[in-house]
Amino acid sequence: MSEFEVIVLGVGDTFSERHHGTSLLLCCEGFRLAIDCPDAYRGVLHDAAKRSGRELSLSDIDHVLITHVHGDHMNGLEGVAFYKHFADKKRVHLVTSPEVRATIWEQRLKASMGQLFDGQQYRVLGFGDYFEVTELSWAEPVVVGPFTVRARRTVHHVPTSALFIEAAGRSLGYSADTAFDAELIAFLEPADLIIHETNLGPAHTPYASLAALPAQLRARMRLIHYPDSFDTSSSCIQSLREGDLLVV
Repeated sequence: MSEFEVIVLGVGDTFSERHHGTSLLLCCEGFRLAIDCPDAYRGVLHDAAKRSGRELSLSDIDHVLITHVHGDHMNGLEGVAFYKHFADKKRVHLVTSPEVRATIWEQRLKASMGQLFDGQQYRVLGFGDYFEVTELSWAEPVVVGPFTVRARRTVHHVPTSALFIEAAGRSLGYSADTAFDAELIAFLEPADLIIHETNLGPAHTPYASLAALPAQLRARMRLIHYPDSFDTSSSCIQSLREGDLLVV
């Protein structure tokens, strides 16, 4: 049976000087599913490939799951879609919530992607020229390749999807961006591996709230989306680093 692997591409927040924006790459049965898409995504892949020892090419990643529309989680999507359009001659398979689908083109991407010049004339393009979509459901699981994905809305500034993902008999829980939410912890707790954010401000999860969780739960938890000032060496929960290769 193929293993369910997670390659950590970025661990930082939008203000980080040290890290790429938080993002993951899920791998199983030769299928790759990107979780979020920060700026300069090919560079993010290049750096993670050097650190992980895995070959990572954008041409091998066709499915991108966007948890929410904040720039540190989706600014790279424009470049990825242009690369797919011009270099690979294909569309990005976008996986996202109905709320993100309703806004991502008109409010984030259309201004820069809605018109192309072919050397002689301008032509108008729409969302469907770059993307095909699988919408996440707040109520039912959705299948993406070998992955079964359940989504739960988090407590954040904008609609954001926490994820419970199953493949190869294993399960991953991912908080995405969120204020501390005991009900979300309960949603993630059955997972074999839990990746949870920690950061500053009312729409993010304080480290102290996670450190107070039971030890058996913390042992299966890894931290991500932490600020540059976070002291990873003194954390009672292991902090992820870019290029980490995790077997769920």
